[in-house]
Amino acid sequence: MSLNLLRSMKSGLTATSLIALILLTSCAAPPPPERPPAPSSELTFDAGVDYAIDDLLVQARRLPAFSAAPGLLKKESDVPRGVIAVDPAIDGNTGQQTIASRALDSRLLQRASDKFAQFDVAAVNSNTLGKAQYLLAATLTPIDAAKTAGTFRISLSLTDIKTGFVVAQSAARIRSEGVDTTPTPFYRDSPSLTKDRVVEGQIRTAQTPTGGAADEIYMSRLPINALISEGSSRYEAGNYAEALRYYESAATRPEGQQLRVLNGLYLANTQLGRTDEAEKAFAKIVALGLATNSLSVKFLFRPGSLDFLADPKVSGPYNVWLRLVAREVAASKACLTIVGHTSRTGTEQFNERLSLQRAVTIQRRIEALAPETAGRLVSVGMGFRENLVGSGTDDLRDALDRRVEFKVRNC
Repeated sequence: MSLNLLRSMKSGLTATSLIALILLTSCAAPPPPERPPAPSSELTFDAGVDYAIDDLLVQARRLPAFSAAPGLLKKESDVPRGVIAVDPAIDGNTGQQTIASRALDSRLLQRASDKFAQFDVAAVNSNTLGKAQYLLAATLTPIDAAKTAGTFRISLSLTDIKTGFVVAQSAARIRSEGVDTTPTPFYRDSPSLTKDRVVEGQIRTAQTPTGGAADEIYMSRLPINALISEGSSRYEAGNYAEALRYYESAATRPEGQQLRVLNGLYLANTQLGRTDEAEKAFAKIVALGLATNSLSVKFLFRPGSLDFLADPKVSGPYNVWLRLVAREVAASKACLTIVGHTSRTGTEQFNERLSLQRAVTIQRRIEALAPETAGRLVSVGMGFRENLVGSGTDDLRDALDRRVEFKVRNC
């Protein structure tokens, strides 16, 4: 082979390699964006939400499904759009939806839609869930609620529904100014705490680091979550018959025996004047709570008093609730510890005594209604040591801090 021919081949190879390199460089996706620097202090609510969302989206944009450009041989319109389903954000301590968590949802949906043009971003419902590739879970949690309610933490996670792994997770600390923890109507009206195993799974998933597994039970119950969300939105719109249809649909499924479903059945039937059906639903709330050792009933007392709130819209059903609790406790043959709680108003010593006295009040009412429970019930008071909200406002915002719990114990 001549020297000139060899030089020609080398030149040709160099040119070919250079052209290929240019083509590859021009077609390659841009380098992934850098994550925003972590804030040095607590943020305002809006700034904290924006930071957490943007941090999550930057992480997600490093994934092929989020960063890949349309194929060279396909029109962009031919590329199927993906779906991100957003489960309603909840309070990480109580499991409730609040005015603040609703604001988080609204901002999250808008910002994610703006950032991910190749995805449809929509709230969880039966239609979107069936098409979704990713699930976005969120919590808004007061930090050290038993001590103070001055700081909150926003936690967001993005889970690949098919694999069950969290592909992105972010968090931000925010100040309490502008954070309205008033529960939404469904949770305000619910007679019991709705934080059960499924809700705990949602909280864990929102707080799971990138690469970890989402909570399996929570992920498997997403179709029920969709029905609950649809029922709750109709309940809050005053469409009680439609709400009941969704709760009944959820209740017919084995995995639908959840506190939110049973509370929904109770509320919708109550609003429709179906007293017998409402009582059946409440009895199931009590039975499920006793079976899972997680029953908290919202008996609200006057501040600093052993008397129930005088408002009949609030305390009107209490006699029925007490009768049904007494009946289920008697039938269960279980021994129970009745735990009283108070909000932060007043001194620690005063609230220790008050919480115990409230628990004793409930104990005596149950024993009077079901004498066979005598000897199986004991009362304790926790004061405000186990506050879930911790605001000390003595209104709907911290209603769950004034709860009464029933804990199964060995006889």
